Amino acid sequence: MRVLLADDHELVAQTIAAYLRSEIQADVTVVPNLPDALHQVGTHRSYDLILLDLNMPGMNHLEGLDAMLTAANGAKVAIISGYSGRIVAEEAIARGASGYLPKTIAPVSLLSAVRLMIAGEVFLPFASLISAEEDTTISALTRRELQVLQGICEGKSNKEIARTHELQEVTVKLHVKTLSRKLGAKNRTHAAMIARDRQLC
Repeated sequence: MRVLLADDHELVAQTIAAYLRSEIQADVTVVPNLPDALHQVGTHRSYDLILLDLNMPGMNHLEGLDAMLTAANGAKVAIISGYSGRIVAEEAIARGASGYLPKTIAPVSLLSAVRLMIAGEVFLPFASLISAEEDTTISALTRRELQVLQGICEGKSNKEIARTHELQEVTVKLHVKTLSRKLGAKNRTHAAMIARDRQLC
């Protein structure tokens, strides 16, 4: 089983790749952007499944999915994302994706999804893992919370964010907690993934 995984979050990509290699002995190639993924498809033997991060460099939202479906030589192509919005998921499937996998998906469910998609089925997660509609809580983020979120996306510590905006570190911690709750994020790393997928930073 040959899998191409394209994701610019190296830790996430390598974790998923290692799990697929360990559990189902998949031959996994990891690349950080869409151009590299298209190059792999164009110059190497065919893949059984191609997983594309929704908002990595080169994707331009779902236009990257269209490009990969054209280049994939019949391989199954699916989207993975830190954001689990139903509208985006349904649009991806309508465009021809074999599945839409939130990065919050349980490991055992990931394996089931991979097997299902390679077998020719379409995978959508359970309703509990995917929003019924686009999350409207973004509009509830304050200007300061958006500034803190930008700092998180840039990999800054709370102390560095506090220094940049002349805040107390405890105030930044409070903003991180509040914005994470509004975004439905489990932690600051998850908040950064959601923010990037929604083009907030």
